[in-house]
Amino acid sequence: MLAAMFSGRHHIPTDAEGRYFIDRDGSYFGDILNFLRCGELPPRSRVKMVYKEAQYYSIGPLLDLLDKMQPLTGEKVRQAFLDLMPYYKDHLERIIEIGKLRAMQRKARFAKLKVCVFKEEMPITPYECPQFNALRFERSESESKHFEHQCDVDVSFGPWEAVADVYDLLHCIVSDLSKRGITVEHQCIGVCDKHLVNHYYCKRPIYEFKITWCHGSNSDIDNNGYMEKMDSAQFNIHVFPDCLKK
Repeated sequence: MLAAMFSGRHHIPTDAEGRYFIDRDGSYFGDILNFLRCGELPPRSRVKMVYKEAQYYSIGPLLDLLDKMQPLTGEKVRQAFLDLMPYYKDHLERIIEIGKLRAMQRKARFAKLKVCVFKEEMPITPYECPQFNALRFERSESESKHFEHQCDVDVSFGPWEAVADVYDLLHCIVSDLSKRGITVEHQCIGVCDKHLVNHYYCKRPIYEFKITWCHGSNSDIDNNGYMEKMDSAQFNIHVFPDCLKK
């Protein structure tokens, strides 16, 4: 693209001083020139944006090299994992919408949600762990229907078949929310204890997500914390008539 632009076959606008005008962010054009001059690659912190510029200018050799650098390589591996869950983006949006709605309803700075993240569909009990791999393949389709249910949570992710585990998916969720400027904390608060059939229980892990929408000053935080304690406490208030004050 860059060579074609200056081949003489295309009109490129210039300013009053005869300088060519290219409608792109000039912040990364120096990285493009450094590669064309001496093959120098940008530092990791600039790889993603330089990659976009290289795409615009169709500089194949630079694209090939950047494609093998971090963070682009890591993002491809991450995306391959998330592609196993085509609903991932929709559920991420659901977390945001529910969190926003609850915070507005409570007139609070934060909201809490229950999120189920499970890798395996097969429910087990502690006594069946050694036989897990055998049990999961012996059930017929009709028997498997006994184990289908929805956990009592706001959003659910799973199952999937990959080496990546529950903590990998939790990291993806938190990272994607953070990229959108959303502060989120999470902790495991137990498992789903729903009884399915016979001695089988769900046992899917359930996590509590706390989304903080706004951060006040230290005094605001203290006041909010104080008010929360006030709400949860009980007080006995006695009002005495004026005649008893003597």
